[in-house]
Amino acid sequence: MFIFELVIGLLLVGAVLSLWANRLGVPYPALLALTGAMLALVPGMPEVALDPELALALFVAPALLDAAYDASPRDLRANLVPVVSLALGAVAITIAAVALVAHWFVPAMGWAAAITLGAIVAPPDAPAATAVLRRLGLPRRLTVILEGESLFNDASALLVYRFAAAAAITGSFSGWHIVPMLVLTSAGSVVAGIVLARVYLRLVARLQDVPISILLQFISTFAVWILADQTGLSAIIAVVCYAMTLARHAPAVVDARRRVASYAVWEVTIFVLNVLAFVLIGLQLRGIVTRMESSQWLDYALFALAVCAAVILTRIAWWMSHNAISRWRISRFGAKLPRPMMLPTVGTGLIISWCGMRGVVSLALALALPGDFPYRDLIVLCAFAVVLTTLVVQGLTLRWLIGRVDIPADDVVEREIGIARAETARVALRALESDMTSSSTLRREYEARLESGEQLSAGSPAIHTPEAAELQRRVVEAQRQALLDLREREVIGAAAFQAAEEELDLLELTADSKLRTD
Repeated sequence: MFIFELVIGLLLVGAVLSLWANRLGVPYPALLALTGAMLALVPGMPEVALDPELALALFVAPALLDAAYDASPRDLRANLVPVVSLALGAVAITIAAVALVAHWFVPAMGWAAAITLGAIVAPPDAPAATAVLRRLGLPRRLTVILEGESLFNDASALLVYRFAAAAAITGSFSGWHIVPMLVLTSAGSVVAGIVLARVYLRLVARLQDVPISILLQFISTFAVWILADQTGLSAIIAVVCYAMTLARHAPAVVDARRRVASYAVWEVTIFVLNVLAFVLIGLQLRGIVTRMESSQWLDYALFALAVCAAVILTRIAWWMSHNAISRWRISRFGAKLPRPMMLPTVGTGLIISWCGMRGVVSLALALALPGDFPYRDLIVLCAFAVVLTTLVVQGLTLRWLIGRVDIPADDVVEREIGIARAETARVALRALESDMTSSSTLRREYEARLESGEQLSAGSPAIHTPEAAELQRRVVEAQRQALLDLREREVIGAAAFQAAEEELDLLELTADSKLRTD
């Protein structure tokens, strides 16, 4: 009962911290990380053990689906080189740097355990990056690169994590099959994610019950994760492809009522999972603190500080080198871009280098280590130190950095939203013009509203004209098809599509409300 009361209390604390974070203009995961650190220092806090597989599925799968659903395939393809450079190159060099530092500080740790630590702290986190970026108004291309990186670097880091952790436990390792295994699991995971998304959409296309629909969304997300994990595929890649396929096809088969409710529930769920992750890691740290001897404090602190420095400096060195090469290539050969986009500058390179916030994924990977894993306490402590340092130091100074570097103005999303609004309005006008009774129908609607208002004091029921509501639904459907066509032709990206879709959803809900009243 104490754990339940503690969680309820900390959820309330998390809600208050989120409100403070909004007022202060700082990312709320940074305040959650500080709260988790404070828990470790509170006497009497229990140590909670969590099943390793449960930790990964519970915390990673929903957060990853939420972030991947908003990703734009068009924009990711246009920025494939920088995304791959960060998702593969930066992850690999960070794992190597952290493993070298760990093995140098603690030679007895062994290379497998050191590489495991590197894989835990290497991938920046999608929810952490999104929580920071959405409040700062960065140019669209920077946001696409950073969010795309955080979606796909988890897959490469998790693959290394599983091999290294297994080698640390069993004491044996055979590396010759890693590359073909990576290729097979990646391809199979992509296919599985796409197929499972299409199957899910077929099953729920006619479902109208909102609570059941949302429940099935969570069940299907965990089912995709578990199925991929049990069959030896990459659960992360499968969930990412599953989410991106849903985002592509769900708007055509899911009505506004289910979609609006779903977005609200998912937003709350991701917040709750973030709070729980930091609470659990804080309770884990409490046990580590009680087991530590006074002579170990300095050694542990120096070790954690060295790992944090390796994580931050390695990313800066890697990306600034990539940025310099890109700028040299553009100056020498010119920019070959599929559409007008912001070109790389020293300022954008510094921002991307500094956007290495770690979050719930690193915490989940640390929590997923078995209790008998070599140097588990030290690894968990270092993982939390990296998360805390990157969220607090980088997250809180990112706004300051953006104000100091030269960032070109970027109104790509606003212009695409304007295109979407203009095209959908044009389609709506054509739909109204095709219905000769439209003007008189809408006029009767307003006359009915006036009459119901005048008779309200007499207790008369509201009067609605179902013809106007049905006409509004047809117009909204025509606008939605036009919006889908704009995205299909890649005239607009995911951000503009979702903004315009939200406006159409409100119109559809208004029409549905009128019909239900009638």
